[in-house]
Amino acid sequence: MAGGSGTRMNAVIPKQFLLLAGKPMLMYPIEAFYHAYPDISMVVALPAGQFTTWKTLCEEYAFTIPHQLVAGGETRFQSVKNALSVIGDDGLVAIHDGARPLITESLIRTAFLTAGESGACIPVVPLNESVRFVSGGKNRPVNRVKYSVVQTPQVFQTAIIKKAYRQEFRKKFTDDATVAESIGATIHLIEGDPVNFKITHPYDLAAAEVLLRNP
Repeated sequence: MAGGSGTRMNAVIPKQFLLLAGKPMLMYPIEAFYHAYPDISMVVALPAGQFTTWKTLCEEYAFTIPHQLVAGGETRFQSVKNALSVIGDDGLVAIHDGARPLITESLIRTAFLTAGESGACIPVVPLNESVRFVSGGKNRPVNRVKYSVVQTPQVFQTAIIKKAYRQEFRKKFTDDATVAESIGATIHLIEGDPVNFKITHPYDLAAAEVLLRNP
């Protein structure tokens, strides 16, 4: 999924095209999935108006990993739905944020293997800071041990997630797991990776740059 505009990055180009250690950020997760499973079929959801820019970047950086482009929608839900419409009903599908460039091959393989056995899985990481619940001008502490931060890739048996995305969008759908759960799917958790963070703000990009240049 690379359909966002990345307004919080304060950049003049979409964040998925920003340079990270010498090449566009979106190329990193595509490479990771390809190296994990060279026979994988990849679909990249981009705003239709960015197709030409992306193809030009692929030529400029000699990026030749096979992938199919689909037009993203007005929401992430619609972008996922559009991408799912071009794949078959068999096998497994991983849905990953293009703004998580530091995904590792090992996490990808673990997620696929777990979903193959369980039907659906997502990676999570524990909260490391204190958390408070805030509502109606009041607040109270909560036990952070009972909460985890959700990452991608979220991996499903294809038939399950395609059936889930035949629904109309609801506000409670915060990620693909919540969409799948709404039709009765059980979501299994696997250990995520703190380095698999989402690039949202300029300092995230700077941190990713440091990690890539100093593995």
